[in-house]
Amino acid sequence: MVKVVFLHPDLGIGGAERLVIDMALALISKKHEVTIFTSHHDPTHCFSETKDGTVQVVAKFDWLPRRILGKFYALCAVMRMIFLALYIRLFVSADIYIVDQVSICVPFLKFLSNKKVLFYCHYPDMLLTERKSFLKLLYRKPLDYLEGLTTSMSDKILVNSLFTKGVVSKTFSQVKKCEVLYPSLNTSKFENGYEIVCTDVNVDAFDFVFLSLNRYERKKNINLALEAMAYVKENCSESVKCHLIVAGGYDTRVNENVEHHLELEQLSQKLDIHENTTFLRSISDTTKLFLLRNCTALIYTPSNEHFGIVPVESMYCNMPVIAVNSGGPLETVENSVTGFLCEPSPERVGQAMLQLIEQSELKDSMGRAGKKRVQELFSFEAFTEKLHSFVMELC
Repeated sequence: MVKVVFLHPDLGIGGAERLVIDMALALISKKHEVTIFTSHHDPTHCFSETKDGTVQVVAKFDWLPRRILGKFYALCAVMRMIFLALYIRLFVSADIYIVDQVSICVPFLKFLSNKKVLFYCHYPDMLLTERKSFLKLLYRKPLDYLEGLTTSMSDKILVNSLFTKGVVSKTFSQVKKCEVLYPSLNTSKFENGYEIVCTDVNVDAFDFVFLSLNRYERKKNINLALEAMAYVKENCSESVKCHLIVAGGYDTRVNENVEHHLELEQLSQKLDIHENTTFLRSISDTTKLFLLRNCTALIYTPSNEHFGIVPVESMYCNMPVIAVNSGGPLETVENSVTGFLCEPSPERVGQAMLQLIEQSELKDSMGRAGKKRVQELFSFEAFTEKLHSFVMELC
């Protein structure tokens, strides 16, 4: 048995958090002792495994600021992770550390220690922000340098896709080697509760229901889903009842979530599809599962998404995926077999939606092909064995 300690900055609801929890579950299934340390964990805004005792979670230093004067998010995240790393080195015993998102804590974990650090890079943080002013450029310069340097200090670096591997190699000259560990699906949670119902929206009232499932962030390009829905409404028979459900992570502490949700509601009004659109925030796992099982197709709009677990979840639930033809979906979605890969325009996405409406048999055939693809390429068993081998290799 190996004692594994995870360090994650903010254990809320998102793809990175889902991956960390699945990594923990995989190692627990191999009889390892696992604890996730984080600077923030809200039992009302988290995945169920982190509040029902399945995965042990310890939150420390939530009193440290997440921002200063509405800015300096990256610096605050760095400071919170440094405090967390120092606490763990002083008071927590471990055989191996697994870190993701913020690499700055890696040297603090390795200082005067022979313990190994595995770093999971979802995507270089330095590429996730803009530098529109000289002051912003000056502020980011040391953070960007330290990200590359401290990432390279890890004993093993994993990434979530071949796409991300290529980006990491080009971005961090200090990183000589990284390996791909695809995020996986713990399919057991999708096999239970077939009698679940959803009171948030009556999907039976519509002929076709399309689902957008993302955090309320501008980079997710949810606008495209609304614009495509407007295209469908304009080009589809009035007798066909079509609906779009926009659902996903929403945190009142995050200004962008609050602002973007309002922006999307206003856009639906402007496009005259407010009666064809339902917005759901911070849905439960049960509601998410219901939607994945009962909607016509997933509309996945982020460009250059690092991996994207939602298309994999959708395919496992026999739901076709309409995704932008870049990034992770190029590796997960098989075009015209498990869904459609489209240029990021309302017309192209809308045409794919219309094809599913006009050829309703495609939902079943693509759904079956999607589930088979997930079972072959993204099984939890294969994910578990590969992660276990990485951990044992370092111990």
